[in-house]
Amino acid sequence: MQLNQYIDHTILKPTTSISDIKKLCGEAVNYQFAAVCVPPNFVRLSKELVLGSQVKVATVIGFPFGYSAVEAKLAEIVLAIVDGADELDVVANVSAIKNGDWEFLANEINHLLPFIRQHHKVIKVIIESGVLTDEEIIKCCELYGVAGIDYLKTSTGYAEKGASVESVALFKAHLPAHVQIKASGGIRDYAFAKQLIDAGATRLGCSAGVAIVQGMNNAESGSGY
Repeated sequence: MQLNQYIDHTILKPTTSISDIKKLCGEAVNYQFAAVCVPPNFVRLSKELVLGSQVKVATVIGFPFGYSAVEAKLAEIVLAIVDGADELDVVANVSAIKNGDWEFLANEINHLLPFIRQHHKVIKVIIESGVLTDEEIIKCCELYGVAGIDYLKTSTGYAEKGASVESVALFKAHLPAHVQIKASGGIRDYAFAKQLIDAGATRLGCSAGVAIVQGMNNAESGSGY
């Protein structure tokens, strides 16, 4: 397993500093992670720091609750693409999901997706699965599967519950084959990361990417991890 290629090495805390970003990007390049996921104001710097590597730059849109108006999310997407973002992790309006306003959510994604596709960028939609019922998750899988997004993502990391094996398995059972799964939130060790991958995740959003890869190496070497 090329575990490093599953990892979006992530820092999204509000106190993120330039030195944090430099460390994150350096580790991502060194370990050849799939991407770094950074706050929007650090996209341009991150793009410079990973230049010459295969590491992509992802950022968040409407973070962390998805409350922003569709027009505001579109403006964020435009700026992120101008700054060099390769991948956009867009937070769905969690309140709309909880209130069953599927028409609003369909309208939202149908306004955002064409611009993202026009610029050949990757879109991951975050639905905060830890606060949703199974029925709400299934409905999201259906709605976003039809829309044609690239990834459905479990969590922002800001809710009381992050990724779970159960939610990833539910995604896997109800998403069309062309939509991949990103698990994020609370992934801190190799054992949990492997469980999520086994359940169907193809990306892992985590700040502990280095520790997870080192944990895999320890496990494979029989060091007693």
